[in-house]
Amino acid sequence: MAKAWHAGKTDEVMKELNVTSKGLTTQEAQERLKKYGYNELVEKKRRTALHMFLDEFKDIFILLLIAAVIFSAIIGYYELSIGAADQVLEAYADVIIIGAIVIMVAITGFVQEYRASKALEAMKKLTAPKARVIRDGIEVIIPAREIVPGDILVLESGDHVPADARVIETIELKTVESVLTGESTPVNKDLSVLSEEAPISERSNMLFTATHVVYGRGKAVVTATGMNTEFGKIAEMVQTTEEETTPLQRKLNKFASKIAKVVVAVVVIIFALEAFEAVTQGFQIQAFIDAFLSAIALAISAVPEGLPAIVTVALALGAREFAKRNAIVRRLSSAESLGAVTVICSDKTGTITKGEMTVRQLYVNDKFSEATGVGYEPKGEFKCNNQIMDVDKDTELLLRIGTLCNNAQLRNREDKCAWEIFGDPTEAALIVAAAKAGLLKTKLEEDFPRVREIPFTSERKRMTTVHKTPQGEVHAYVKGAPEIILERCTHILENGKEEKLTPAKKKKVLQANEQLASNALRVLAMAYKRLPSDVEYADEAIEEGLVFVGLEGMIDPPREEAIEANKICEKAGIKTVMITGDHKLTAVAVAKEVGLFKDGDLVLTGADLEKVSDEELEQIVEKVRVYARVSPEYKLKIVNAWKKKGHIVAMTGDGVNDAPAVKAADVGVAMGITGTDVTKESSDLVLTDDNFATIVKAVEEGRVIYDNIRKYARFLIACNFDELLVIGSFALLGGVFGPEYFPLPLLPAMILWINLVTDGAPAVALATDPPDVDVMDRPPRKPNEGILHGMGRFIIMSFLLQAIGTILVFSLEYYVFPGTWMSDAARNWQTIPATETMIVNGATVFAREYFREIAYTEAITVAFIQAAMFELFVVWNCRSEKRSVWRMGKDALKNKFFVIAEIVAIAATLGITYIPITQQLFHLSALTPIDLAYVLGVAALGLVVLPEFTMNRKIWKWE
Repeated sequence: MAKAWHAGKTDEVMKELNVTSKGLTTQEAQERLKKYGYNELVEKKRRTALHMFLDEFKDIFILLLIAAVIFSAIIGYYELSIGAADQVLEAYADVIIIGAIVIMVAITGFVQEYRASKALEAMKKLTAPKARVIRDGIEVIIPAREIVPGDILVLESGDHVPADARVIETIELKTVESVLTGESTPVNKDLSVLSEEAPISERSNMLFTATHVVYGRGKAVVTATGMNTEFGKIAEMVQTTEEETTPLQRKLNKFASKIAKVVVAVVVIIFALEAFEAVTQGFQIQAFIDAFLSAIALAISAVPEGLPAIVTVALALGAREFAKRNAIVRRLSSAESLGAVTVICSDKTGTITKGEMTVRQLYVNDKFSEATGVGYEPKGEFKCNNQIMDVDKDTELLLRIGTLCNNAQLRNREDKCAWEIFGDPTEAALIVAAAKAGLLKTKLEEDFPRVREIPFTSERKRMTTVHKTPQGEVHAYVKGAPEIILERCTHILENGKEEKLTPAKKKKVLQANEQLASNALRVLAMAYKRLPSDVEYADEAIEEGLVFVGLEGMIDPPREEAIEANKICEKAGIKTVMITGDHKLTAVAVAKEVGLFKDGDLVLTGADLEKVSDEELEQIVEKVRVYARVSPEYKLKIVNAWKKKGHIVAMTGDGVNDAPAVKAADVGVAMGITGTDVTKESSDLVLTDDNFATIVKAVEEGRVIYDNIRKYARFLIACNFDELLVIGSFALLGGVFGPEYFPLPLLPAMILWINLVTDGAPAVALATDPPDVDVMDRPPRKPNEGILHGMGRFIIMSFLLQAIGTILVFSLEYYVFPGTWMSDAARNWQTIPATETMIVNGATVFAREYFREIAYTEAITVAFIQAAMFELFVVWNCRSEKRSVWRMGKDALKNKFFVIAEIVAIAATLGITYIPITQQLFHLSALTPIDLAYVLGVAALGLVVLPEFTMNRKIWKWE
């Protein structure tokens, strides 16, 4: 039976777990990790590499090839047994070639899927949830899976609870436990001791895995991890989320299915014609076998069965590129959607801006002063009227209040490369400002220890902490919204003296506040109160009768890269909308500086949204570029309005309340640094740098992914059907005039080689092509636009040119100039009587058939080389829809994988015509330089003529 941790006192629980308030040591944590294991639920058994490889053989086309191998092996054995084949190699030539191709196709598919799965695993590790714990006496962030019993969790609003834990410190801590209890009402957490029989829903002193904090902050000691948690007990296992089939994949699968039906119908007809010829010729079994193999080869060649798989590969490779650009793709489908985004709804703070609040101006004693320096680095000076000033006592008190009434922490990273904060950026700015005056928080906390806190809430708009002073007094330090603080002040500090806060003085302070706010500064007021050390005050009493000290105005400066990114968005036809909880003046000032707000644009506040109906917002949403003083729940309303107008929306978010809008958007974007676990889990994309410019880079990469998939589809459809036309035409004519006059120009093994080599590495390399020059200079694609939109002319021209070229070179060698490759004694088979015989290698043969076979070998060789080379040439012009390879200039050679794949494919294709064993396997003969030159010349039509007629550009201009 599990221990009832909720029934013991806090110190008893800590003692039982053998841990102090300083947390575990690193060594203890490692030992407990070995003992208890990782903090994760048991996963279902994953597909092994062997299963992936065997699954490749379940494809219908692979099964057809396997059937062809078995059938060919039986026939080969039969031919050897009756002496029809001179040697084993000749008898089993088709078995060897088709079998090798089956294995190569299976290996290629396996490698692609295996790499994709590894890429996804790597991304899941990158997006693994983190947790804050106390180790070795300091707060550290560790992967949640490394939490062990005894760890002390540090939690605040928005955090996921990573393990079951007993609360040991709470400041208004509330959690939602609907995942366990079904109740969505937040549960208040306390330190009470409960009965052992208390049900989970009543264990107010416990936190549970998979619940999340919605209010306050606190600490808790971990009591159970992994499958030992309450969540683990009711969950049999955590299923690894399956990557959903993308709209593009569904579209391509449907497209491939339609093509397959057409191809199967055509192939059946061709097989029937070939089989009929075999029957009419006296049922020659070899002719029947050849017809069967040709039909299967044509089916494999024509159907783009690799297209859906290439989509996954392209998306997985793209996801790796996203990671390099500080964007982690949580769902592969979002990589595709990003390319079609028309609107980016972005938070201001930390995304469009740096997220490093910087105090710029102070207001003390009715005077303004300026603080220099940028960001969290505590370097800068204080100036008054552009003159460096010494910090007086009143200013020092202002800075001290801002630092002590504060829960943030500022640290120099271990690598000393940057300063980092733990907590709210606004509070961090106050700490940095004080540090510039030599007031370090660590020293102040030692001199002014905190004894009480009244936390900040959005309703109260203020925060109060109570401290003991070095003189033994007790002071309350208060910070908050100026108008709220002033309402509770009765006095004002002037030159070290507490003076009565008159209406005139109050008006001056409010005017100063307006002046700071009009400069896009966020303003906080500081006040204090002396408290008797022997009296316990209620919260309200502490925050009454305050002494006003001054104002601190800070700004979150726009990122320079955000300004440039917005320009790119404008060129790309993407609208940028800024959503913030900040003051309207601040929001507009930042929007204008970034360049996303122009004359005629509208600004709506949260109050405006409250009054506007969904239908009214839909009418004006395209004119609104800034939303100010907006709470997160309104984001969902904004997203829906854009979507109803037919836009593809990307929405950023970091807080818990952002999750519904992030999930509802076409592409939900979570902040990796400041984002809560809840929002990250609802998102499609996680920005590891919280930068608006990264979203724009991700959109660009999404367009590149889609473009590269289109390139592959364009190439496959353009080059996969010429064999059908060629073989179909000759099968039909052969059935009418006889196979002697119209034999097949391409043999099954040749067709499969072309399908493997050209649809292999060179075609796959298209998925790794760099972006085209205009990728961000054109408007977003239409969501319902077909994958082959705008490619019809290119596909038809390519299809016809390749088929005509193959028929042309075959006809020249077989009909017009037969025998020209042979010796001077060569003869035209068409002029030789059918009954004439001759002696060859001591055997008597029919001369007409002997010379016809030689001419046929020459003809199918040039037809094979032309067909293969045409595809290997035309793929160069599939790399851009607007620029031929001749206009790409140096860009044509940027994709080294593609260039290498082309060189290897061309060398291999030409090489098999000169190697004796492959000549025999493929029924080829060696080409002379002259023959090779003219065949390559015909094939080059795809490189030279095709783009001229399909791209309408001058192809010889080298850029």
